[in-house]
Amino acid sequence: MPHADGLYYELHGPEGAPPLLLSSGLGGSGGYWHPNLAALAARYRVILYDHRGTGRSEREIAGHVTLEAVGEDMRRLLDALDIAAVTIVGHAIGGMAGMALALAAPERVARLVVVNGWARLDRHTERCFDTRLALLRDSGAQAYLHAQPLFLFPPQWISQHHDRLIAEAAEQLAHFPGTVMIERRIAAARGFDIADRLGDITAPTLLIASDDDMLVPPACSAAIHASVAGSRLVRFARGGHACNVTQADDFNACLLGWLDGN
Repeated sequence: MPHADGLYYELHGPEGAPPLLLSSGLGGSGGYWHPNLAALAARYRVILYDHRGTGRSEREIAGHVTLEAVGEDMRRLLDALDIAAVTIVGHAIGGMAGMALALAAPERVARLVVVNGWARLDRHTERCFDTRLALLRDSGAQAYLHAQPLFLFPPQWISQHHDRLIAEAAEQLAHFPGTVMIERRIAAARGFDIADRLGDITAPTLLIASDDDMLVPPACSAAIHASVAGSRLVRFARGGHACNVTQADDFNACLLGWLDGN
């Protein structure tokens, strides 16, 4: 399995095609993007990776976990792959880490896509994190994972994919990074605040938000859009927090259209 500086990664799509780095949310696994991979890899050199502390990447992290450090890991991966600049597509904290990198090293971020992210924690999201942490601490990892779809997916989608979600929870439990790591990653998400620096982001930016997101109100994406010059905001009427999974075809078409300049 290929690793670079402790980070597990995969390359998909034609060599020489424009590079596209996909960064997942709280779970940290590159496998999160499976519903989008075929469509994107048909035209781009797609880089999937597991965040440090999760999945097949290095599990030990010294010091505090921050989203700035997650962004720095993206830069390290680009260095290892000899890629000067890349389009980053990030879901939630993956997109927020992309914003952090766009501020710290703007020359490395050619374009930026943030899906259901935020620049400053919303009170609703804070309440959701409190609930998830209480489940994790009081009832354990299995209960935490069983409840996770409630925050990610719309109700009807959960009903229609019940068996699949049960199987995925079992797989996630087998590779669970541990209570302490989840707590540290949630703390990083809660502490992230670049609301006063959004105007310094110069990369062409696409914001994608879902009106029925249970975890992150779409107003968070609207606030980023209002402060990042030249950005575009696309709102899905449905799809939940993980709209790239539940509305994969629409998401892929939206993303590819924007990358094509449409």
